[in-house]
Amino acid sequence: MKLKIIVIGGLSAGPSAAAKARRQNEDADIKLFEKCKNISYATCGIPYALSGVIKTREKLLVVEANLLRERFNIDVNLEEEVIDIYPLEHKVITTKGEYFYDKLIYTVGAKTIIPPIKNIEKAKNWSPCRTIEDFDKITQKGVLDKANHVTIMGAGLIGVEVVENLIELGKKVTLIEGGDGVLPMWESKFRKFAQNTLETHGVEVITNTFVKDFNVNQGKIFSIPTPLKEVKTDFVIMSVGIKPNTEMLTNKGAAHIGNGALKVNQKMETSLPDIYAAGDCASIKNILTNEHDYLPLGTHSNKGGRTAGANAAGGNELYKGGYKTAIIKVFDYTLGRTGLNPDFMIKNNIDFKTNLVITGATPSYYPNQKDIIIETYYAPHTGKILGCEAFGEHGVDKRIDVMSTAIYAGLSIEDLSNLDLAYAPPFSPAKDPVIVTGFVSSNAYKGGYDEIGSNQLHDLLTNNLENNYQIIDVRNKAEIEKSYMLPGAVHIELDTIRAKKLLNLDKNKLTIVYCAKGMRGYLSYLLLKDKGFKNVKNLSGGFTIWDKLY
Repeated sequence: MKLKIIVIGGLSAGPSAAAKARRQNEDADIKLFEKCKNISYATCGIPYALSGVIKTREKLLVVEANLLRERFNIDVNLEEEVIDIYPLEHKVITTKGEYFYDKLIYTVGAKTIIPPIKNIEKAKNWSPCRTIEDFDKITQKGVLDKANHVTIMGAGLIGVEVVENLIELGKKVTLIEGGDGVLPMWESKFRKFAQNTLETHGVEVITNTFVKDFNVNQGKIFSIPTPLKEVKTDFVIMSVGIKPNTEMLTNKGAAHIGNGALKVNQKMETSLPDIYAAGDCASIKNILTNEHDYLPLGTHSNKGGRTAGANAAGGNELYKGGYKTAIIKVFDYTLGRTGLNPDFMIKNNIDFKTNLVITGATPSYYPNQKDIIIETYYAPHTGKILGCEAFGEHGVDKRIDVMSTAIYAGLSIEDLSNLDLAYAPPFSPAKDPVIVTGFVSSNAYKGGYDEIGSNQLHDLLTNNLENNYQIIDVRNKAEIEKSYMLPGAVHIELDTIRAKKLLNLDKNKLTIVYCAKGMRGYLSYLLLKDKGFKNVKNLSGGFTIWDKLY
């Protein structure tokens, strides 16, 4: 008898699973059920379709149902919702009938969380922005043509992408976030860089705010009360988070994590016999923590679906997991990250050291050079790379992918300088930013160099009333005249330190040096150590990072 495989859900993981199952087993009877009219559309492209970067709605439709039917011989059932599953009987119930399976692949995704906001039920001028149906609602409501002001609730990846594209469309936009900054996956300073960029482009950002009620008149939200101000608006887009659609299986005893996402092993098997899961309804292993983690991105959906499909059809493939690699465009800038976050490591008592560099993404002699900021987190006793975050206008994607690969390979910060990376002036300096990160981090790892972050220095300046530290600004006079010096700093240019007797400085005090970006501070650090200063720290990223944050 033919192996009967049922796939529930037709967005990304489901079609990937069905197609792989067919490639694995030509004789299997494969059915796919999708409750909506479309399958396999690009949810991540929806924000860019709002602004017209993606020209038409049809461009979002990646795979037509007939392709699965004709090329892969898959029985695709659109607008047929699965309403219940009976794992013991190996049976699913749909709105049109009942079907039996040998193997079931559950890929039903997640739904947008709608907060309990007073008066929301009275209003029609709001929508999530995750599905093609959401996109249709937004366009049919005339938002792109008629609305002058749009409010986005939630500053995660989708929320920020929607904000940028609405600004590009010429809308006035307010972004409201319950946390203390945008893009909570990133470390605080990188969140600040992103928020500064949004505000520079005219976005009104309101943080630390949970909306409790809407002011509604004749079925329309016309304003949103917040502690800061009353936001007058024409339309609201919800992007405050998602909840996995897993009740049909968790109600049957399927193991899951706190938000309901199903636990799966490396074969994508759930705890229920003959049932696999993939996509935004599943939690996969974080290979750095060895714990189940929720990583709702298209990369994991497609790989997890492929693995589930192969194994359901008789294969033996493994998907080892992920570690929160992510990237986002914020106007002219890019923000990227991979691995463990400092907040997570502090919360879980994981010891780590950090290093931040600012360096050119391309050579100084090549036109239109742009800086890139890279911060790396590593284990203090082994040097093993634990995470990395980057911000810049050029080349962030390349560097984050290199660091992600280094993390997967278990490399240490000392290995980075030995990588053989591609070099040509349009793409990279001879010393790539990843190589520079390796050089600087290795100096710190070996004990020959020490830094202080801008946040740490700010705390010191704020709380250290005894003033038992001294600060040296080693920039040149012209740089200082264009900006300012840190409170209490003395000015000694780098090139004059060797000649100075430094009689007014205490060699036993904590001595903090800084320049514009960090390199001259590092050289000053070495010179001061050579002159007998006991406790010297260089301000990581120099005045540039300080000025971006404070």
